[in-house]
Formats: sequence, structure tokens, C-alpha cells
Amino acid sequence: MSPALYEEWKLLLRTYLDFKQKEKFSTLMKIRETQNSLPVAQYKQEIIDTVLKERVVIIAGDTGCGKSTQIPQYLVQAGFQRIACTQPRRIACISLSKRVAYETLSQYSNLVGYQIRFEKHRREKTKIVFITEGLLLRQVAADNFLSSYDVLVLDEIHERHLHGDFLLGVIKCLLHSTAEVKIILMSATINIELFHTYFNRIAKIIKVPGRLYPIQLEYHPIVELDRTKSEKLDPGPYIRILSIIDKKYPRTERGDVLIFMSGISEISSIVRAAQEYNEKSQGWIVLPLHSTLSLEEQDRVFHYAPEGLRKCIVSTNIAETSITIDGIRFVVDSGKVKEMSYDVTAKMSTLQEFWISKASAEQRKGRAGRTGPGVCYRLYSEEQYSLLAEYSTPEIRRVSIDSLLLSLVCMGLGDVRKFPFLEAPPAENIESSVRSLTQHGAIDSKERVTSLGRFLSDLPVDIPLGKMLVFGSMFHQIDTVLSLAAVLSVQSPFTNRAFRDPDCETARKELESNHGDPLTVLNAYKEWLGVKKDRVRSKKWCKRRGIEEQRFYEVTKLRSQFKQVLGDSGLITDIPGPDASLSSRERALRHGEIKLLQAIKRKKAEEAPKRRKMLKADNAYEIEEEEEEEEGERLESMDANEVEFRLKHDPKQVQDLLSGSTARSHKDVTILKVILASGLYPQVAIGDEFNTSETVKEALFHCKDKGFVSLHPFSVFTSQPDVLRISEDDIVDPPPGLKLPGRNVISSKHQLLVYMSLLETSKPFLVNCLRMPALQTLLLFSSAIHTNSDFTRLVFDSWIEVFVPLQEASEKCVLTGIQIRDSWSRLLAYQLNKESTADVNQLEHSLTRDLVQFMSSATHLAYSIRRLLAADLKTMYRRTGAESGVPGSNPFVAEFPMVVEETLGGVRVTPYLVYDCLADGGSLVSFSCDGCGLELELTSLEKLQHIQLCSPHQTDMSKESGQDFESSAAQSSTSSYFCDVCNRALQLTPVNILKHRKSHATNSS
Repeated sequence: MSPALYEEWKLLLRTYLDFKQKEKFSTLMKIRETQNSLPVAQYKQEIIDTVLKERVVIIAGDTGCGKSTQIPQYLVQAGFQRIACTQPRRIACISLSKRVAYETLSQYSNLVGYQIRFEKHRREKTKIVFITEGLLLRQVAADNFLSSYDVLVLDEIHERHLHGDFLLGVIKCLLHSTAEVKIILMSATINIELFHTYFNRIAKIIKVPGRLYPIQLEYHPIVELDRTKSEKLDPGPYIRILSIIDKKYPRTERGDVLIFMSGISEISSIVRAAQEYNEKSQGWIVLPLHSTLSLEEQDRVFHYAPEGLRKCIVSTNIAETSITIDGIRFVVDSGKVKEMSYDVTAKMSTLQEFWISKASAEQRKGRAGRTGPGVCYRLYSEEQYSLLAEYSTPEIRRVSIDSLLLSLVCMGLGDVRKFPFLEAPPAENIESSVRSLTQHGAIDSKERVTSLGRFLSDLPVDIPLGKMLVFGSMFHQIDTVLSLAAVLSVQSPFTNRAFRDPDCETARKELESNHGDPLTVLNAYKEWLGVKKDRVRSKKWCKRRGIEEQRFYEVTKLRSQFKQVLGDSGLITDIPGPDASLSSRERALRHGEIKLLQAIKRKKAEEAPKRRKMLKADNAYEIEEEEEEEEGERLESMDANEVEFRLKHDPKQVQDLLSGSTARSHKDVTILKVILASGLYPQVAIGDEFNTSETVKEALFHCKDKGFVSLHPFSVFTSQPDVLRISEDDIVDPPPGLKLPGRNVISSKHQLLVYMSLLETSKPFLVNCLRMPALQTLLLFSSAIHTNSDFTRLVFDSWIEVFVPLQEASEKCVLTGIQIRDSWSRLLAYQLNKESTADVNQLEHSLTRDLVQFMSSATHLAYSIRRLLAADLKTMYRRTGAESGVPGSNPFVAEFPMVVEETLGGVRVTPYLVYDCLADGGSLVSFSCDGCGLELELTSLEKLQHIQLCSPHQTDMSKESGQDFESSAAQSSTSSYFCDVCNRALQLTPVNILKHRKSHATNSS
């Protein structure tokens, strides 16, 4: 390069740097001007001085004052280096992080970051991190003093979410420790007195006014005449408001309408009526907004309406605080909201309609004044407003608190009943959760955390799904269970359209599994991975089936997170690196692909602000871009989710995901169902005895504490009802002289429904159901099993009774169930203690074989099953102990000392099984011992004790050969039967014995 050219190059470089510096300075001046105009700027020094002096500061800042973006910056300027700002929602963490990074000109540095469920954008030098409340709680579990932070800023605490309230209690405990962390509480509609009293009035309070444009408030109460006789929602008053707006405000004046409704059905009613009104007025684009819509449909509310048209957005309270929609000028407030409440007795969530609080009413009104003067129409009277509660009921009083209490126990915070809750949940909720944790094995009888409970508290899922993950690692089914737990942890990927659009419904049928809903969703995820593996456009595939693709991206991220957590805990090992299975050539190709994908990702991020979306009058929308993409540029046209997916998964990794999400054999499916049932129990339901004569929509089921519940309309069993029915051919006649109560029948085809949740909307529904063989499932997972003297009558968890006509078959089944449970407990202990030896591997192999055989034996054992009522329980127990004490050794679990059960009667032979406590006057069993040749008349317990002493090998399942499960199950359940009619001895299964008797009865008639 010549000197002249070099000097010219230096001049160009200086000119460019000078331009960038001036550009940056100009941007900075605009930012500072905006910041100084915010109301909170007037309180900057007061806030800094107060935080430096006080441990706890409460900032009550009205909407629009700038507290969420400015106060973290003030703290950095005051010298604080490690600041955590909590938000109740992930989207708020991301958006606030980007905004603060922009205002501090640090988009490409590490000053500001965020951390949410699936993503971590923070480094060691990050000073401000926006983090969800749940993640901060997990950090408290690892570091009780939160020593990695100088200041904790808890934003939006007025929303009173479960994690937010729990976090406040933990922080109050921190104040009594040596931790020097500063606490700042922020909210727009804070109940100052409540929080001030909670912190013993040591907190300093700073009130900051908001910046809302003037809002005109009008009350338009709905009078009784406006309601229909059927008491369904009348859309008339809402349409009248639209008519008022049309007449009073010319269309040349911009301004959209936001209507707050309580639920989805109410939204649908208003949307239909508004669309009919628009056919005449031609001035509106009507858009619904609620959580069950696809993300694409939800995003439409943010798009622009063409000139001369207004958006009419009909929404749930999701638009109250979660999102802000620009351009809203008119708000129509119904005054109602649907909230989830929790019935601790029935363990059922109920979606009910309530009046909103005054705080919520003010939040809704404020949406009309964010970008300019607005109007709020309240469809209730001023008197009704005056009667509203000041604040909404906190979530901690409305939901299950099992996971929360487990976290408390694991943190070592003492008696959960004495935890300093801001507003304690009802005492019965706490006691119910303690019982539930004990039943799940997470805490012991003294409320101390167990080894299983410690693992469960580390997993970012509900306890049932956490147990599934632990048991999946125990049975070496972890890959499939990871996928299953992940798909059950997110919102259902099937949208309403999947069940209402005929084309979608036809395409969706191929994904259904007759085992139940969880495996159907797993099938859908597996097929989606197959599409991804083939590098075919998955978005189109999802749309054809009414699937929200975003859910599967979430499943993939969550699955990876579960795997990492299990790896960190030592439950699984040998997690391969991203390039472990690639050859050198494949690694080179992969490296080039990653560079290209990263370039596309940067380009999309840069072009995002330029992209302008315009709605059409028919509610469809198009995207107008400054530069159109070239046809055929497949990579360029990928959306951000697909780019991210390909960055993290090469083709071999997608194939591994696909293989890991597939249950190939009958054995795999059986073990997978057992693992799922083990996590969900006691969430089971049995069919009503009259279901055989009802259609599937009318079929009823019973749970322990809630009777007469229905299948969810979207359940796979509503489209495949036959798999739940017992056919006439599967029913066998009862033994002579036996009369079954009601319409109960004897069959080997009885099934239970294991369900994920119980939800009441228009009526109580079972959600996410899986069918399981009834008797085997109850024997494996019941917390309490009560029997008569010969095992022909069994009562499970004091609400399900099973009668088995053939005594010997029932005895074998009970004994097998107990031995499997014992092996399960021993294997779990080895797994949690991270022991891996040849003996442990042999135990896992034999237990897997025995489980498959046991569950398959359902086809060889006939019985009746019924639901017990409270009146039945009053007379069914002996209520006296064994007259001669507890004789001999324990033939069920040798290590467990048998004790007389004084309350129920009988003998407790395992921690969960009480023998001979049912008052039915059982009989002695005729027994011929193969070991000693004696003919004896004994009780079943005495018989098993004799076998244990005389022929110990007969009760040792671990020494059975590993033959094919079907033939083994059938062979083990056959017995010798002498038919008086045929005059010969037969070797038959219990079901075939009953069928043989039935054939003679039919012939004689």
C-alpha cells in the first residue's frame, strides 16, 4: 500500500469512527431525554440514598412511571455490581433486558442479561440480570444466603403468584441471617400496608406517580332485562358499546378497542356477535385473545389495522398485565374473571367466574391511557365497583402447594406450618399437601425429606412427573420417559382447531394411541421429530393437524434441561457431547452449517424491527417487508425457532431424539405405562357400573373423593370408546350362590383410568388419561391394602373393592404384587444411592421381566370391582386384632415384623397391607404341601408360612426363569381343576375354569 493510499484509508477510518461516535452520542441524547421525562427520574437520588441506608425499600410506582427499566440502572450508578430483578413472566425478563441493554448502549456487551426456564444470557461480568421468580427460588436452594447478589429487586409483587409469595417468605428469613443483600419491592397497585406490616414496618416506602393520559370513565351497568332467560351471556351490551364508538368517534381517528371477558366461551360469544355487527358497519377487525390460541393467532393482536378500520380485541385477563398492546384507546370491562381454585379434598382444580378486584379494574382502565387519551366503559355500576374486593385472592390460597412445601422441607426451614407466609394458605391445604408428600414418598412420617424427595425437589417439574423421571432412570427407560415427561409439562400442542376442523381431525387420527392421551401426545412429538429429521417443513405438517409447533420446541428444550438435571444429580451418566458421534468430515460440514445458521439468526434479529405486519379486513394478515426473500432460499425462509433448533441439533442428534422418544416393543410400552402410573397414583378413576349402557359422552367415572366425573371432550377415549368397554364375551358367571352388588360383573378386562389432573369447568373432567389393568395397578401402587382371610376380597385405599372368585389365583396375585413392590423399593434405594453392580443390574432385569409378566397376567384373572361408599366402610372391618397374636414368620416380607392391627383388626404384614381385617367370616383353605406331602386345613397366612418353611423356593420370584412373558404368566396362573360334569381333572387358568363352568350351565339350560 502506497503512503498516499494509506493516508486516505486512515482518513476514511477516522471519518467512519467519528460518524459512529456522533451517532452513538445522538442516540444517547435521545435516550437521556426520554429517561429524564419519566416520573421516576424525579426520585432518582431519593431512591439511591434510601437503598444505601435501608435493608428493605418498597417502591409503589404507578403504571408508566418507568420503575422497571430505570431503577436497575440507578443501582448500577450507585455502585452495586450484582443486581437480580425478578419478573413473574419469561417474556417480561427478555423484553426488559433488551430495553435496559439498549438504554445503557450495551446490546453487545455483558452488562445486562436475563435467565429464564430455557435460556441463560448472562456472564460473570453481568451486573443486571432479569430472572423469573421460580429460578431465583432454585438459586436460594443452592445458596441459602444468595451471596451472589448485592440487591434483589422484586417487581410486580402485587400479582401475588405462588413463587412470588414463597420468595417473599424466604427473603424475610434472609433478613434474620447475616446476609447483607438489599431488598427492593416494586409494584403498581401495591397493598402498601400489607407489605409494610409483613416486614415489621422497617421498610422505607417511596411513592412514584405514573404517567397515564387522561381516561374518561363511563359506567354502563347491564340490567336484568339485558340477560337471556337461559342465563347465557348476552352480547347485546357489548355490541352497543361498539355502536356508540362508531357514532361518536370518526374512523379517521385511530384507536382500537380492548374488551375484557372472563373466559373462552364468553369470548367466542362476543366475537361471533361482533363479526355479525361488522357485516353491516364494515369498520372492525375482530380478534380473540386467550392462552389456548396458537402463538401465530395470538400475535395478530399486535399487527396494524388498515386505514379506516379498528381492531376489536376480545381478551381474557391475559391483556391486563401480561402484555401491552399499542393503539388501545377504548377499554370495555365486563368486571368478571375466571380463576382457578383448588379443592384439596377432591384434589380438583376448578375454573370459576368471579368479580374482579378494584386493583384489577384499575389495571384494565389503565390500558386505555398508555399511548394517548382514552375511554373506559365499565359494564357494571359504581355501586358494584364499590363492593369489589381491594385485591385479588393470592395464588397460594388457590392452588396445590405440594411442590412448594417440599422445597421448604429441603431448604431446612423448619416446620412448614410456621413458615412466614405473607398470607398463609388454609391449614387444611397444608395438611393435605403433607399427606400427599408422604404418600408420594417425598417425606417420611416425621416430615423429614427422603432421598427420593431430595431428588424430586431438584427437578423443575411437579412431583408426579419428577417420580416418573427417577423411575425412568431406574428401569433404563430414561430416553422415552424424558420425552414423555417433557410433553406432559407443557400446554397441550393440540389447538381447538385440531378437534373441530374435519381435515385436522382426520390427519390427527393417525397419531392417536388407544393406550391413552399421554402416549398420543408422545406419538405426535415423535412424528414431528421424524419430519425434522427429513428436513421437511414441519410448520405445514403441524398446521394440517391443528398442532401448535411452538410447544414441541419447548418440549425439546425442556427435555434437554431434564437430562442435564438428572446428569448433575448422578441419576444418569455418559451424556455425550454435541459432536461426539460425528466423523471429522461431518464435523467440518456441521461447522459450516452452524456458521450459516448463525448468520441467518443475526440477519433475522437485525431485520425484525423493519418487518411490518398488516391485518386484512377478513382477519387474515400479510407481512410487508422492505426486502422480499428470494424464492427457493430454504434456509433464509426458516423462522427463528427452526434456526435455533438446527443450531442445537445436527441430523444425528435429531435421530437420537426420535429413537429416544419411541417405545418399540410391547415390553417398552408396558414399562412406560407402569412408570407413568407410578408417578400419577393415587390419581385414578374407575368406571360407573352403568357405563355399559351409556354413550361415551354420557359415561361417568369415580375418583376417591369426587364421584361422577367425565372424560374430557378432547380425550382420545372419546373417539375410541370401545377400548374402555367390557364385551359380553369377556364377562364370566359368578360362582353358584354368589350375588354381586348392583350391576357389577366378573371379568379379566376391568381397567382403571390414571389421569394427570381433574378439572371442573362446565362439569368435572378427567384430563390426560391412561388406561391400566385395574387389579395389578392397585396391588402395585395402593398405599393401603386390606384383605379377608383367604384373599378373595381386597379393599384398596379404603374406596375400591375387588372380589376374586378363585382363592388360589387371588393369593398368588397378591403375593406376586408384594414381592414386586419389595424389589422395586430395593432397586430404588440402589438407584438413589448411585450403586451399580452386577447384582443391581440383575435385580433391574428380573424386576422388569416380572412387571411385564404381572401386568400381562390381567388376561388370566377374573374379578369384580366396585367403588365403596362411606356407609360401606362402617361395617366392613372386624375392628379386633388377632385372637392368638401374630404367629410365626412373615411370608410376605421377611424383614418386616408382623404386628396386630388393633384399629382395623387382623395383622399388618407389610407397611401397606393388613391381612384378615375384613369382616366376611373367611374360611380355611384345603392345602396339599408338595414339600412334605401333608394334607392341611389352614388360613392363607398359615399356608404361606408353611410353604416358606417347607419349600422356600416356591415364594422366591427372583429364581423364576426369564421365559416369554405371556406363556409365563399363563403357566404360572393355571391350576388343577376337577370337573364333576366331565368327570376328569383339567389344568386351566382361573378365567378358563369360570368359562368352563359357564359352558356347562349354558348347555344344561
